[in-house]
Amino acid sequence: MSKIKIAFYTIGCKLNYAETSTISRKFSNLIYEQVGFKEFADIYIINSCSVTKNAENEFHYIIRTLMHKNEKAFVIAIGCYAELNPKQISYIKGVDLVLGYEEKCNITNYISFPLLKRYPDPATIISRKTYPFFSSYSIGERTRSFLKIQDGCDYRCSYCIIPITRGPSRSDSLENILNKIKEIFNKGVKEIVLTGVNIGDYGKKIYGNYNRRSYTFFDLIQAIDEIKEEGRIRLSSIEPNLLKTECIEFLSKSNHFVPHFHIPLQSGSNYILGKMQRRYNIELYKDKIKYILHCAPDAYIGSDVIVGFPGETHQHFLETYWFLEKLNISSLHVFSYSNRPKTKSINFNHDLSKKIKIQRNKILRNLSKKKYISFCERQINKKKVVLVENNRLKRKYLYGYTENYIRTKILFNPIFQNTFQKVILMKLDPKDGMMIAKSIA
Repeated sequence: MSKIKIAFYTIGCKLNYAETSTISRKFSNLIYEQVGFKEFADIYIINSCSVTKNAENEFHYIIRTLMHKNEKAFVIAIGCYAELNPKQISYIKGVDLVLGYEEKCNITNYISFPLLKRYPDPATIISRKTYPFFSSYSIGERTRSFLKIQDGCDYRCSYCIIPITRGPSRSDSLENILNKIKEIFNKGVKEIVLTGVNIGDYGKKIYGNYNRRSYTFFDLIQAIDEIKEEGRIRLSSIEPNLLKTECIEFLSKSNHFVPHFHIPLQSGSNYILGKMQRRYNIELYKDKIKYILHCAPDAYIGSDVIVGFPGETHQHFLETYWFLEKLNISSLHVFSYSNRPKTKSINFNHDLSKKIKIQRNKILRNLSKKKYISFCERQINKKKVVLVENNRLKRKYLYGYTENYIRTKILFNPIFQNTFQKVILMKLDPKDGMMIAKSIA
């Protein structure tokens, strides 16, 4: 009997990548053969996103692509878009099965039936609207793994759909996280990124916490730092109001955690932050950045910014621009505001035109490039440690990231792959924006 070919596609965040990787490992090699998404497959599983309209558009594009490739394929939709609008997705030509949050955790239970197309009938929808904790991490050819430590969110930012699609804040047990980190490092992975929806909120509703002890994010990072296995840890995005002073101090002296922070701002206008229902102001944000750099002067600090929020005037945008221009951060992820169903901001007046959003997005992306170049130039002639990635193409260079998240290239040497290499940062290559480094091993 020939194996059933199965392929996976992920849209969206690191959390989705961790979950897709874990789901893919549920399929036995005795029955299934995992193939690349661009290849012909019998089953395609798409882990969707609903944070922006663009992510939803990507889902529709992928379905159309699949239908040209294999119109008889069995297509399963999971993820946030499937959770938000299961009925809408069920009527998309090509989709056969829509699974909710709980069901995607047990996906193998739902595909034992014959793989037959049912179009034009709607796809089957299975969703109980419950939100257990789905422990997951990514693993593969990469030198890096995304480990999920927390899910859901109790915040109610006026523009955000995530609390609706992923449910309330909940956490993996500290014991399970520590075991997973050891397991990943023992598989040869050198770097782990701790990910979640709101990782600074770690400790809420801990699954598998049989001793009933309460934990905080600070407890978690302290426990992780005592792990004996070799490897380094990065944090994914963490809210500024949840990044406590004691956490910053501890992380700056850590054995495992690297000096890399990603702290969302969203707006440099206190008025807009208020409308967004964020839990901080620009003064608190500025203080956090200053204290990080006081404790770790070479730290990389990234941020998220939303442009074009309803009611954002030209003056509000200028406040954001000048606040960021003066702030000593390393880069920006810039998003144009996107109306999301069931959120509070969808009912706000004064929605901005697409043209204005594009202009403001471009201005901040240019500012981000300047800040990244400035950050990199300050690191030239400094000694750093690069985690060198695998390069099967055996080109001139090997690539990787320094501990403070500078994309770096060094001359090819096969023994450097998937190892930590001490380097001196030489200069920034204007052609690709990467730092050229010299090994000092």
